[in-house]
Amino acid sequence: MSDPRITSSIFTRGAVDLSALRGTAPAPTRPSTPAQAGPPPGLPGGVVDGGGAAVIDVTEATLQSEVLERSVALPVVVFFGAAGYPESDQFAPVLEQLAVEGGGAWVLARVDVQDNPRIAQMFQVQGIPTVYAVVGGRPVDAFSGVVPEAQLRQWIDAVLKAGGVTVAEQEDPRLDEADDALLGGDLDAAEQAYRKILSESPADAAAEAGLAQVGLARRVAGADPGAALAAAQADPDDVEAQLLAADVEVLSGMAEQAYQRLVGLVRRTAGEDREKVRQHLVGLFTVAGPDDPAVASARRALASALF
Repeated sequence: MSDPRITSSIFTRGAVDLSALRGTAPAPTRPSTPAQAGPPPGLPGGVVDGGGAAVIDVTEATLQSEVLERSVALPVVVFFGAAGYPESDQFAPVLEQLAVEGGGAWVLARVDVQDNPRIAQMFQVQGIPTVYAVVGGRPVDAFSGVVPEAQLRQWIDAVLKAGGVTVAEQEDPRLDEADDALLGGDLDAAEQAYRKILSESPADAAAEAGLAQVGLARRVAGADPGAALAAAQADPDDVEAQLLAADVEVLSGMAEQAYQRLVGLVRRTAGEDREKVRQHLVGLFTVAGPDDPAVASARRALASALF
């Protein structure tokens, strides 16, 4: 469910084992000089109300009802933190604001690990902040540490989709700027813009596709499409000619033909040539995006050719 470019899951999927609450686990040691006196705004210390309980504080006594049972109706994001830890203090308000913006589509459940060490043990929390998504009574994904807000929004969207919530696609002005540069032929500006997005949101498939399109545009710059296809037809074993022909086909709307061309070339080559063709083909897949059915079919064909 999670975008693997954002985080990797730290939970072995399955039902939460409440028997873990019978054990004990030490809470993280509070810094000798807290970064902030007293709890920061919204961590823990009351309910933040955004037209409903958008943010709630959870204890051992309320975990079952407020997290596991509630998650059957709507996704619950569980935040493990503690006042006085800089990263926790920094990240809590961001999550709280997004929960309020969500307007009841999901709930943020805050757990103070100082006061609830056994909940932290049950969720295998290794450090703070740690964030879990719980859907249908089960943890479905998690990450630890602080992530950029844009990246966090993508993760929450994925959580909502996993919970059956329809998520409206939001326009990203950063992508609009990058796309405008690409369409305008300013490849350097487009590349810079796409790379900036990926530095902030490594999971952004649209930016990955845009960057791959920049590379494609550079490779075919100045090429004669007809001549490129003719050269490839004249010499089927000329690797460079086949790669250029595939690029031309993708730009001409014949992506499936390009994929077939390169899968066939993978079958006929070996060593460095084979790897070069494989990487080129994977790059063309990125241009189309992971949800393209033609890409899925070509990936299967590529796997067959390789193994």
